[in-house]
Amino acid sequence: MRMSDTGDIWWKNAVVYCADVETFQDSDGDGVGDLRGMTDRIEYLADLGVTCLWLMPFYPTARKDDGYDITDFFGVDPRLGTLGDFVELVRTARAHGIRVIIDFVMNHTSDQHPWFRSARRSREDPYRDYYVWSRTKPRSSAKDVVFPDQEDSIWERDEKTGDYYLHHFYKHQPDLNVANPLVQEEISRTLGFWLTLGVSGFRVDAVPFLFARDGVPGVDDAEAFNPDRYLGDVRAFVTRRVGDAVLLGEVNLPYPEQRRFFGGDDGDGLNMQFDFIGMQRFYLSLARGDAGPLTEALRERPRLDVTSQWASFVRNHDELTLDKLTTKERQEVFDAFGPDPDMQLYDRGLRRRLPPMVSGDERRIRLAYSLMFSLPGTPVLFYGEEIGMGENLEVPGRLAVRTPMQWTPARGGGFSSGTSRRLTRPMPDGLWGPEHINVADQRRDTASLWWFIRRLARRYRQLPQSGWATLEVLDHSVPAVLAHVSRCEDWAMLAVHNLGEEGAIVPLTVADLPEGARLVDVLGERPDVAVDPSGRLVLEVEPYGYRWLLVVRDGEEPLL
Repeated sequence: MRMSDTGDIWWKNAVVYCADVETFQDSDGDGVGDLRGMTDRIEYLADLGVTCLWLMPFYPTARKDDGYDITDFFGVDPRLGTLGDFVELVRTARAHGIRVIIDFVMNHTSDQHPWFRSARRSREDPYRDYYVWSRTKPRSSAKDVVFPDQEDSIWERDEKTGDYYLHHFYKHQPDLNVANPLVQEEISRTLGFWLTLGVSGFRVDAVPFLFARDGVPGVDDAEAFNPDRYLGDVRAFVTRRVGDAVLLGEVNLPYPEQRRFFGGDDGDGLNMQFDFIGMQRFYLSLARGDAGPLTEALRERPRLDVTSQWASFVRNHDELTLDKLTTKERQEVFDAFGPDPDMQLYDRGLRRRLPPMVSGDERRIRLAYSLMFSLPGTPVLFYGEEIGMGENLEVPGRLAVRTPMQWTPARGGGFSSGTSRRLTRPMPDGLWGPEHINVADQRRDTASLWWFIRRLARRYRQLPQSGWATLEVLDHSVPAVLAHVSRCEDWAMLAVHNLGEEGAIVPLTVADLPEGARLVDVLGERPDVAVDPSGRLVLEVEPYGYRWLLVVRDGEEPLL
């Protein structure tokens, strides 16, 4: 396979960057980030090595859930700009080699959306079946509730008709009835609109919640709707409109169920899904200093068809969910990285960014991102990760990690020229404030985290086979070390990561190496590593150290 033949599947080796327009760059001094500000920073993203920009919701909103409570799927929040500003952002990004994908919330609307305002008027309203209703209140257990500090049920009684409507999230976010063909038409109309404006795909929010009916009387969940067929229809629709459009799904489920949402063997569902299981096991391994949990996850991770892909991430925009760990395992991670109850959320996750979790230990921070970029899959960065931004625990809930981007050490962190009290959200202070952590200082320092992340992104792009590779985790005798080989046809790379606080000497055997091959260190300037004819070698790895070793045939030189 030649990499030049794979352009239509560009997401297989993209570098994705998630940003919130509201907190990225304010262009007019009102304290709120906007689309023009985002456009002004496209050159920065291109310099970092980003090839795909994922925008969190920027639609008109009731402003109760940071934009995820949408009142109009076809517009732009006036605080953030106009549709013209959006088109200019997409055009500018494309000119810099960056595609744009946008958050698409198919599961629910705001209760202020015109559809729901109409639907709640009467049982006979034309929009009534756009949502899920019950004459009596169905049972709802605590495990069904996504936000237990705010809600005690996923059903809410509507005063007008006395019926109950389904809301997997907040009561002000009624679930759409995706089984209704009219709702499916609305979804297709919305997807088609944004594709026409130039987007390259969608990050699909809360995918598993799209299809559950959760005990509506007289409705069998298993027979109510076929999610596999519907996701296939959505994928077929977007690719008819834009042949290389991508669907990146948020599916926090065990691996076998995730494989189902990919479309199984046929791969005709979601193109990409986040590897939530791998992420959670990584934090358990980091807390223990033992690669075992992550090793198990990577060995369990299903292989996918050629058009499907795992998205690797260290942090996203929500709480750092640990819900797929056992209660005991989750407590281990809490004890290591978030012992204060205020750092935890819903007893299932942490509302922290990685650098404060590890007390600013840059060895562990670099280890985490080296691992993310080395794994077969597509790396996804959350804004501010490239400079090691921290959270602000004074900001409530999940918003603690969605503070304004820290560009300079100046007042307002270079995010806004407005006063601090006008900022959409307060920045961290102290050691994690912009006077200590900011883009400007780090871009001037080639030893900084920013330059390290940039080097990882560039190396990942220079080794495009990594995005197409299969994964082999190697057996060895050092518990703290993860060693894996990525392979793509006759290309291979060995990566070694030490999650322990002590250095390690690791004996390894790498099978099926070409005769006379050597291993070239592609992240540093270390000597080549010799390999005997049976593939045996010994590597020395520092505490929290990492190595990327490219397999190079005799007489060849890598173009890096």
